[in-house]
Amino acid sequence: MRKNYLFIDYENVQPESIAGLEKGNFYILIFLGANQSKLNTQLVRSLQPLGTRVEYIILSGNGKNALDFHIAYYIGERAAIEPDAYFHIVSKDAGFDPLIQHLKDRNILASRSSSIGEISILQTSSLKTLPERTSVVKARLAQMEGKPNTVKTLSSTINALFQKTLSEDEVEMVVKDLCGKGVIAIINKTRVTYLQK
Repeated sequence: MRKNYLFIDYENVQPESIAGLEKGNFYILIFLGANQSKLNTQLVRSLQPLGTRVEYIILSGNGKNALDFHIAYYIGERAAIEPDAYFHIVSKDAGFDPLIQHLKDRNILASRSSSIGEISILQTSSLKTLPERTSVVKARLAQMEGKPNTVKTLSSTINALFQKTLSEDEVEMVVKDLCGKGVIAIINKTRVTYLQK
């Protein structure tokens, strides 16, 4: 199962808990500014069951964007060792977005969320029924400009949306459900055409 690293910018976002992360393959790094001496008690209690899967990175000095540079460093360090991991930055700071794009350009899976609740894998991992999954895929396809035009590429897109947590059969069921709902049609068993905008 793919490792998911969360880099929490605690100067910017102070989550009260990490609900939903305790059962997955999540590793959490909380970055604290040099002047931050207190953590939310409820957060600490929710982190305790994760044991060694939680690290606290405390900056020793102050400076403009010091914490941001530390997060970038730790992502680079982990990505060099574990290139197949997924790196989530939890911060409201849009200044991380160019870094995220740079990582994606190098085929490193990364995203930024303003809160733990916005992390896509937490949203998609809770979807257990076929209609829920199909609805999410349909919404994602509606947002895409260059839609997948082969069954293979569509299946890869669905697989990526669910962070490779679905089996081949589950992905195939979503594709069939999209056909059954009139969202797509499959031509010659390989080509995908879109019937709904």
